[in-house]
This record gives sequence, structure tokens and C-alpha cells, in this order.
Amino acid sequence: MSPTLETAHFLLRPPVMDDAGNIATYLNDFAVSGNLARVPFPYRRIDAEAWLKTRRPGLPPAETNFAIDLPGEGCVGVVGFHQGVNGTILGYWLARPFWGRGIMTEAAGAALDWLFEATDTQTVLSGVFHFNTASMKVQEKLGFTVTGRSSLLCLARGVEVEHIDTQLTRGAWKAGKR
Repeated sequence: MSPTLETAHFLLRPPVMDDAGNIATYLNDFAVSGNLARVPFPYRRIDAEAWLKTRRPGLPPAETNFAIDLPGEGCVGVVGFHQGVNGTILGYWLARPFWGRGIMTEAAGAALDWLFEATDTQTVLSGVFHFNTASMKVQEKLGFTVTGRSSLLCLARGVEVEHIDTQLTRGAWKAGKR
């Protein structure tokens, strides 16, 4: 089971079935799901429950996700990792009412700290759709650098979208932590 991480403002904890309502509500907002590759729109509770059933104990670190648990709010987003063809990929989303507060930078930073401490991962991949400037700013703050552009299917939009590919090396992460 993934660990629980405490940041200055919230907990990062394993997602649980009780999060399904919040996840479904927040991802059923096209302003959120339209920025994500692997999330359909509309997004229903059954979609959240199906995803939560995949979050079982014993998953490797490169398949670990954390619910962003804000005091008094419960799960307001998810940050975590999945294994791609070329390596470990950082993915994340945050409910629109909580945008612009620095929550995702703090959450992703804590998740990256955990990954680099728990594994010998040398590089984490990520990226954003070309129009997602807020997410690009999060990645820049974390030390990700642009490695190119590609085309990636956005399930919510039902089309291939221009994607800005990024990466963060262990060395860059450690250098930025000074």
C-alpha cells in the first residue's frame, strides 16, 4: 500500500473507495478532464469506482497514486505515477475550486521526494497539453524541462492533442532542493 505523506498543508494518502464521490464530481468538470489524457468525459461515479479498484496493495512505486486530502474537504485531486513505455510518468489533477493556491506544486513535490527516496528512478517523465499553461508552470517550478512535442490522445476531447513532453532527472531534483 502506498504510504501517507504529510505536507505543510494537507495529507497525501492512498486513494480509497470513499473518495469515489469527490473524484467523480471533480473529474466530471471538462475544465479538469479536458486537460488529462487518460480521463473520459463525462466522468461518472462508476468510472471513479473502477479506477479505485485498480489501486490495490503491493503496487510498485512507479504505479503509486496519492489522494490529495485537504482538511475539511477530503480528496480534491490525485498525484502519482504510472509506468509508460519510456519510463515512470508523473500525472496529476486538481479540482477547479482549488486551483491557483500552490496545492499541486506542493503535492507533486512531496510525491517526487517520496519516489526519488524510495526508488533508484533516474528520470521522471511528464508533460502537458499545449494549452495548459498552469500545469506547465507547476512543472517548471518543480524543475521539469521540455524535451519535445508529441501528439497524445485526450479521451475527454476524443482527439489527438499537441503535447509538450517534459522530464525531471534525479540530479536536477536534488540540485533544486538546496
